[in-house]
Amino acid sequence: MASTFADETPGSQSNSRAQSQPRSTPRGRLQTLKGVEIQGIGAYAPAGIVRNEDLAELGYDADWIVQRTGILERRRAAAEQATSDLAYEAARRCLKNAKVEAKDVDLLIVGTMTPDNPMPSTACRVQQRLGCNAPAMDMNSACSGFMYALVTAMQYVKTGCAQRALVIGADLMTRTLNPADKKTFPLFGDGAGAVLVGTGNDDQGLLSYMLGADGQGGDLLCIPAGGSREPLSQEALDGKRQFIQMDGRPVFKWAVRLVAESILDVAEDAEILPQDIDLVVLHQANMRIIDSAVNDLGIDREKVVVNLQKYGNTSAASIPLALNEVYEQGRVQRGDKILLCGFGAGLTWGTAILKW
Repeated sequence: MASTFADETPGSQSNSRAQSQPRSTPRGRLQTLKGVEIQGIGAYAPAGIVRNEDLAELGYDADWIVQRTGILERRRAAAEQATSDLAYEAARRCLKNAKVEAKDVDLLIVGTMTPDNPMPSTACRVQQRLGCNAPAMDMNSACSGFMYALVTAMQYVKTGCAQRALVIGADLMTRTLNPADKKTFPLFGDGAGAVLVGTGNDDQGLLSYMLGADGQGGDLLCIPAGGSREPLSQEALDGKRQFIQMDGRPVFKWAVRLVAESILDVAEDAEILPQDIDLVVLHQANMRIIDSAVNDLGIDREKVVVNLQKYGNTSAASIPLALNEVYEQGRVQRGDKILLCGFGAGLTWGTAILKW
């Protein structure tokens, strides 16, 4: 969940300058994972739309929101909807697209930081509704959750421990926000996306990928209360500590550096020039972070997928929502090299070049 509200505006830098900048985050381990493929995809966003103009009625500056973030509107789940409801609908659409029945799924992973309950897992609730006989588990890596879940599922398939793995990124971020916090309340929305992973050709899969974490930045973006460290109490509720708290400026600066550095790393490892990538799907946190990456790496803007303006930051749902959108537009073809990059609280990140 990279912050959107920082005072700094990233400058336009050349590719060579980005390479020469000193690193400020731990370097992740570069790895390859081939012989797997995405066999289906689906997504779901709730019907409720909250426009910037609607927030203006609550005292927010609608023009400032779009100028600083690129967000025009976001989706909000209905009161009766939970994360599993959105995840189930995305999964159902994914399986329909893949022409695969739920009974043939033998692993289910949900990337989410907003589970229905502390227990059971949201994945178990989705598994029950789908009717598949499969182990099911949640993964919480915040906005990197889909990337962590995708790599994990691909590892299961590659090793033969699963034949068809359903990966879902889903979050109800609007349930984590303090309406009085004008730095975070306009940023986030609700949504879900899913992909089905199975065995592919030897040249398909992740040509290079990196998962990483830097726990030293954990307190920069967190929800303080509600866990075993600080159980919910009246004092915590009075202090609004059950909501997201964010130190926006350092998180923004970290995200700008991290995106450029990790993309350069995986591209070099895969022996692919950033300019030769067919599509770029970055976590939809902030238009200025996306613009910075495009400028730093010299990527053709026509290849960069952006739907931030419609959905806001949907955390783990962000990447599969955007990927599904271009898939439905017919912009994804077999053999395409697609850059994926998620980053957020933890601090965590996952960057990969996927050969579709």
